[in-house]
Amino acid sequence: MLPNNVFVFDIETVPDVDGGRRLYGLDGLNDAEVGRALLAMRRQQAGTEFQQLHLQRIVTISIAARMGDRFRVWSLTEPECSEAEIITRFYDGIERYTPQLVSWNGYGFDLPVLHYRALIHGISAPRYWESGNNDQSFRWNNYLSRFHERHLDLMDVLAAYQARAAVPLDELATLCGLPGKMGMSGDKVWDCVLAGDYRRVSNYCENDVLNTYLMYLRFELMRGRIDRPQYQIEQRRVRECLEAADQPHLQEFLAAWPEEGV
Repeated sequence: MLPNNVFVFDIETVPDVDGGRRLYGLDGLNDAEVGRALLAMRRQQAGTEFQQLHLQRIVTISIAARMGDRFRVWSLTEPECSEAEIITRFYDGIERYTPQLVSWNGYGFDLPVLHYRALIHGISAPRYWESGNNDQSFRWNNYLSRFHERHLDLMDVLAAYQARAAVPLDELATLCGLPGKMGMSGDKVWDCVLAGDYRRVSNYCENDVLNTYLMYLRFELMRGRIDRPQYQIEQRRVRECLEAADQPHLQEFLAAWPEEGV
């Protein structure tokens, strides 16, 4: 049986240009120029443009949620919300619902970025950080421990906690007959933000959480938490949500998701 509340989440980030100005004295440059400077410095330092986690600014958090008998997918995203508001609302959801969190590489990326950015903005998240001092049920099952299950990092678990065995979500989802990535990739997020195309970023992120949620259902089937009839019911719940959604990117996902399944 699945937990009553399941939140599959994913974040999208861009270089923190305000932080870059502060750390490296880049005043007088516009956002695009600061971003290029940060990418160049990182490339020179580490041979990659991928920014250190504390210099990743969150522009979107997408969530695919099963709440009781309901399934929905949505995003907290700029420009409707500031980064601080996005993070606050994410942690408020944990405070209110104490959900099962599910991610793909959440321990390696999403959660550390959220930690740093919440610290920078002074955001309180006591339920998330609970480890048993105030609620004994969190002593042996909390969000923080890599080997507990309130946060389930599917990539980490499936790789048997071996970094060399980790695989990309897109590739494994595609092998499982799911849509995978559809015309967008993470390296295009910064260009979309510079162009003000936040909707494309949130659509891309929602695509990822849908793939991850469906992988989560298959994982729960594999380890016997749900049986095949329940698995089919949960898949149908997702399909009905997408069928009812008047959003082209969700309709595109549905069209690319074969009815047959496992």
